[in-house]
Amino acid sequence: MEQTVNSAHDGAQEGSSADASGQRSVQSVEVGGRLLLALADSRSDLSLKDLAARAGLTPSRAHPYLVSFTRLGLVEQRQTSGRYALGPAALQIGLAALHQLDPIQAAAPVAEALAARTGHAVALAVWGNFGPTVVRLIDARQPLHVMLRAGSVMSLTGTATGRAFVAALPLERLEHASPAALGESPGARPWQERREELQAIADESRAHGVSRAAGRPIPGVNAFSAAAFDHEGEPAIVITALDHEDRLDSRWTSATARAVREAALQITQRLGGGRGQPSA
Repeated sequence: MEQTVNSAHDGAQEGSSADASGQRSVQSVEVGGRLLLALADSRSDLSLKDLAARAGLTPSRAHPYLVSFTRLGLVEQRQTSGRYALGPAALQIGLAALHQLDPIQAAAPVAEALAARTGHAVALAVWGNFGPTVVRLIDARQPLHVMLRAGSVMSLTGTATGRAFVAALPLERLEHASPAALGESPGARPWQERREELQAIADESRAHGVSRAAGRPIPGVNAFSAAAFDHEGEPAIVITALDHEDRLDSRWTSATARAVREAALQITQRLGGGRGQPSA
């Protein structure tokens, strides 16, 4: 997230301004914020010259901001090298934000945007006591008759939602899922005896970045799912797009598959997570 701006703006007046909605903002706060974002995006300490360049500022313009941020504890300057890094106050703010995060609230705007953009139904699911559990369902633009509601527990193997959790969780945790969930065949063997099947599902989903269900467990309905991860690398929530097969292309390269991957990444970023998935 390297942020650069035209140097012509470097000498702009740092008063207040109004955006298109009429809301006023303080330009100097936004300028200083670019320095903090540049530090947050860096994996190592930065020199004044490099930090200023990443924020689109000259070193002489950036330095007063860094002095103020250092006094507040948001930035600290290494004594030996003179390079800059985020300070303890920035860490405290970050930890407070993480504690206040609710995965469902973080995912809701992304899910709503996905539903509005694609017209598909969109579901959010978390890992509950009995396995993948739907916590929110946004209706499709066109009628879609599905036996799905908040509280529904999904099969690990028979649904895209369950398959996304299979790709994201260790096999040992999957064994606690209910064997009688939506999409599971009656009389199916215990999960402990189906490790090879679960591993094959995980490998397929990881290879494509999404999980898929084509015409099952609901005939004529296709779905794609992907997990979003929190700051500890745990799969916090799974987002699923589903619709009638005439409206949702089930190919791995489809626009819906790509949109679901991107939505999961957006939620992951909102949760402070990384991009990688842990191995099973």
